[in-house]
Amino acid sequence: MLRIAPVVLCLTLCVPCAVAQSLAGTPNPAPAQGSIPASPAAISQPSPASHPLTFSIWERARNDNWQWFAAPPYNNTYSYLQSLLRLSVSQRVNHWDWQAEVAQTWVGGVPNDAVSTVTAQGQLGIGGSYYAANGNNSEPVAAFFKQGFIRYNGEGDKNIRLGRFEFFEGVETHPKDPTMLWLQNNRMQQRLIGNFGFSDALRSFDGIDAHFGSDSWDLTAMAGRATQGVFNMNGNPEINVDLQYLGFTKTAAHGRVLMRAFGIGYHDGRTGITKSDNRAAAVRAADHKNIRLGTYGGDVIATQPAGPGTFDFVFWGAGQSGNWGELSQSAGAATFEAGYRLTKVPTTPWFRGGWWRTTGDNNATDTKNNTFFQVLPTPRVYARLPFYNAMNSTDGFVQIIDKPYKTWELRSDLHWLDLTSGHDLWYSGGGAFDNKVFGFTGRPANGHTSFASVFDISSDWQATKNIAFNGYYGYGWGKSVVGAIYPTNKNIQLGYVELIYRWGVTSGTGKMK
Repeated sequence: MLRIAPVVLCLTLCVPCAVAQSLAGTPNPAPAQGSIPASPAAISQPSPASHPLTFSIWERARNDNWQWFAAPPYNNTYSYLQSLLRLSVSQRVNHWDWQAEVAQTWVGGVPNDAVSTVTAQGQLGIGGSYYAANGNNSEPVAAFFKQGFIRYNGEGDKNIRLGRFEFFEGVETHPKDPTMLWLQNNRMQQRLIGNFGFSDALRSFDGIDAHFGSDSWDLTAMAGRATQGVFNMNGNPEINVDLQYLGFTKTAAHGRVLMRAFGIGYHDGRTGITKSDNRAAAVRAADHKNIRLGTYGGDVIATQPAGPGTFDFVFWGAGQSGNWGELSQSAGAATFEAGYRLTKVPTTPWFRGGWWRTTGDNNATDTKNNTFFQVLPTPRVYARLPFYNAMNSTDGFVQIIDKPYKTWELRSDLHWLDLTSGHDLWYSGGGAFDNKVFGFTGRPANGHTSFASVFDISSDWQATKNIAFNGYYGYGWGKSVVGAIYPTNKNIQLGYVELIYRWGVTSGTGKMK
């Protein structure tokens, strides 16, 4: 049985009357699942005339409740608490602005017995990941420098930024249409580069990025070196992983079509770490060559009003080449999605479905790696019950979204998951996060491809301008891939409740945001 810590449950369910009265207010756009605002300081805009400072607070408190696949005698059913506090100060002076931000992370009560000594079973959920990544500590806590940058802003959408910052690919433009905006935030962004927003310590980059564009198009370039973080509470150091991104985005058809072409260069110089792929363990341990990959692709979002609602269509595809250590890389991925939203019904119910496939490797002894590599994503945007990711993966899904109030969104997904290749691995994780482990975990498929089915439901309520309450429950039915590794019980559950609080004030004005 899943257990919910009473403190967080009370915070989530016992809402003051004043909060309920705020439902009539104007909502903020709902963020993608697993992501957070790129900058807490963006809550308010300082006046360029007086150059005041803006101070901001962003706090997320969550209670996670796991029942991983059973691996006796190890603990697969547990709860823990986590907190992420972000404190920021920023200022704008004419064409320049700057921001400095620190983060305080804490995870309390993670189990010390949720890591199996059976290699294929490994860490039994994210609680085991936090424990292992922080020196076998059940109460990891740290404070670190999250962001610090200076930016020059030209006229319109033209700026250049230098320093430490978060970066989210796929959100270079800001659609005005709410359907297009939801699709961009929930079905386009962070497939390959993100901050791993569901984790406590997150991810930043030390580097430079620039935007150049107008109302209908945008050219974005970024080069950066990834920081430590995600499950490792100390987000201060850099790791020996760097990437480059170039993307061109354009809107067309009066804002009903959004198109993007992109290229990503990725380098992993952590040559002392064993890579996750389907080669024999001894062969992988002897491979000390760098990973150098190029990923090139594009995506399209389109909407078309029809009858009492709007059709939507999403396509995303990418190819990948380069060097996977001693192997050559050749891989690809594609997704097709469509839906219909009843925009003239008060709650705007939305019915969607789609199919996702990434290549896997069928030969563990040749000189090629055909497993699509997901780079540095936020995997939970697309795998809300996070025991898998988009590597060697085939996913057919349907989903329903409804908004009982403008500030309250309900969503439910049903997924049918398979591995693309039974000779490859069952992959999970979101990429490099320190210099000790690879970041993506691989478990053997044992010749099977039938993986799992997943049902989930979520509630996201922006109760006031400053407070949000979110909840999630997911259940997965493991099939032959899972059963070969966890024969005792091949089902999985995750439930959580979450409170997000944001506050900001501009000095000299007294204006609170």
